[in-house]
Amino acid sequence: MTPADGARPADRPGLRERKKRETRVALSQAAIRLCVLHGWANVTVDQIAAEANVSVRTFRNYFAGKAEAIAASHLERMHRVAGDLLTRPPGEPLWDSLRHAVLGQFAPQGNSAPQDERWREGVRLMLAEPALAGEIVKANAAAQQELAEAVARRTGSDAEREVYPKLVAAVVAAGSAVAVEHSLRAEEAVPLGAALTQVFEQLAAGLPVP
Repeated sequence: MTPADGARPADRPGLRERKKRETRVALSQAAIRLCVLHGWANVTVDQIAAEANVSVRTFRNYFAGKAEAIAASHLERMHRVAGDLLTRPPGEPLWDSLRHAVLGQFAPQGNSAPQDERWREGVRLMLAEPALAGEIVKANAAAQQELAEAVARRTGSDAEREVYPKLVAAVVAAGSAVAVEHSLRAEEAVPLGAALTQVFEQLAAGLPVP
């Protein structure tokens, strides 16, 4: 029996699952890149599949359309946030752990500078696309559930029976969305890392009145 066929930790996906996840990520990133650069209406599923170097049939195996593909990026990123949260030092305050986990996925080191105005405008236009709104809501709901389970494990609480893990997950999702929105729409370009840091500092302090 090979290692891939044998028992493995519950939190560690097998090779097949990892490859499927990598394909999903590649398709999602290709969809975002093309729609931001060329506009929603000018991008087809065929182009996304070609950009990700897979067949259209493969695309259809993963997503119903480009809106679902784009929204999948948010779910994947929050999946990594949940995973990172569980690897933080046990004695670290929860909101410090969450800040590090979110910053590590939304604004990794070396990538904290604001995007150029063309990219920011492309992202703004893409996120305003009505066809994308419903998929983002669904992805966000799934992401919050996964993060709530990670918070519950981190704090020794119960994500099904207690409000706290769900509340924290909802606040993290809302705070991250506010930071992204602020970074995209501020009159003077604001690095996403700086916006996220400000959001989580305010949350950790209990949202004091300025």
